[in-house]
Amino acid sequence: MTESPRYSALLQLIDERSAAFRSAVAAAPSLDVPVPSCPEWTLSDLVQHLGTGQRWWAAIVAAGPAETPPAKPAADVPREPEALLAWYAESNELLLSALREAGPERECWVWWGAGVSPGTARGVARRRVHEVLVHTYDAQLAAGDVQPMPADVAIDGVAEFLDTCNSTPAAWPHEAATVHYHATEGRSWILTLDGTGAWPAPLTDDAAPASASATGTAEQLLLFVWGRLTLSDLKTEGDQQVFEQLIAWEPEE
Repeated sequence: MTESPRYSALLQLIDERSAAFRSAVAAAPSLDVPVPSCPEWTLSDLVQHLGTGQRWWAAIVAAGPAETPPAKPAADVPREPEALLAWYAESNELLLSALREAGPERECWVWWGAGVSPGTARGVARRRVHEVLVHTYDAQLAAGDVQPMPADVAIDGVAEFLDTCNSTPAAWPHEAATVHYHATEGRSWILTLDGTGAWPAPLTDDAAPASASATGTAEQLLLFVWGRLTLSDLKTEGDQQVFEQLIAWEPEE
């Protein structure tokens, strides 16, 4: 796994980003406004999705090592704005409490399998930071007031996505390729795609030439890999078909 914030910092980021999420929801004219980056969802749907996710991952972390996850909690979610935000705040605190109690090394079920990111409370905390980060963008977009992401958090968000979603021992079904991501803040990553799987790492000077590359701010790169922006929003070079293949790929381990 690429270097990421300390466990205590991850928990603080979950809390801070969740506060920003609640602020964005509170500033919206209505919970019924559509979320442009999540088609067919309203802002109310987004809050329910994120809050239910926080509660589910709290239960997963609390359960410890397991072959399968616990059942997702029943969605008994209030509809009135103040009550909904209070429910979300409680959801977030349930997750933070479970993570504090577990400590960073407790193993638990995770959906991302045998890649780079660990199946531990630390891996869960890092993933939830960026889940909340991106959904805060979604909420701000719905409210019509998108705020810049903290650059250091967005940088780790790109690395975390590669470590989690683009990391697998499942064989790449196309011609072997390398993808380079360049953040204008000075960080770069390489994703190697071949018969051994998909493996991300920080980009070094002696890395193989890229089959395709994308350059943008860390925030732009993060929103691209999360499906909020398209290739046209970035500066790209090389074979763009590799990006299209990567986006469409659903590896089975």
